[in-house]
Amino acid sequence: MAKKYFEYRGVSNAVYAPITKDDSTGITYGAVKDFTGVSEIGKTTESANEPHYYDNLPVIVIDSVGNDEISINASGIPFDVLADINGQYYDAENGLLVEQEGAPDYFAFGYITQKTDGTEVLVWRLKGKFSVPDLTSATKDDGTDANGQEVTYTGISTTAKFTANNGPARAVNIDTSINQTITATEFLATVQTPDTIGGDGE
Repeated sequence: MAKKYFEYRGVSNAVYAPITKDDSTGITYGAVKDFTGVSEIGKTTESANEPHYYDNLPVIVIDSVGNDEISINASGIPFDVLADINGQYYDAENGLLVEQEGAPDYFAFGYITQKTDGTEVLVWRLKGKFSVPDLTSATKDDGTDANGQEVTYTGISTTAKFTANNGPARAVNIDTSINQTITATEFLATVQTPDTIGGDGE
């Protein structure tokens, strides 16, 4: 098989949905909502490998995988979305956002990225929480500078286990050059899991 070379270029259509239940009996989500415009989404995963020595030799390697840190560079985030993801109070009639000690829920986070060959990769991150976004406001000058906002989504594994992968999951990623049975619109309309894509959920 010939090697395929590609990079990632493009990200769009960020959405989110609240988790309404996640336990040993399964996971359910609320309605999918638009997030805001995004210019960059990055992922880092905390991981470690440590050798254990016996008889003066490294004979066992202990692996540890932590949470996923999803960094999101976004346009300005609407007040109703901020209130939603950070557990704050919003009065829509008066356009009032109250910054307070919130109790944010867990959410799924979905978006589309793209390879340089034009292939879309569809992503749902299945469980995590959003940080309170950073915001910088600066004086106007004769330039064109303006500021969006940065927010971090900390992703963890679901409590629920899925049939397709025989365990919990953090995210599903669909390569549309291989799987053409679902459109991007359909994929993002509801939260997709390992079972709804390739397991017993079909």
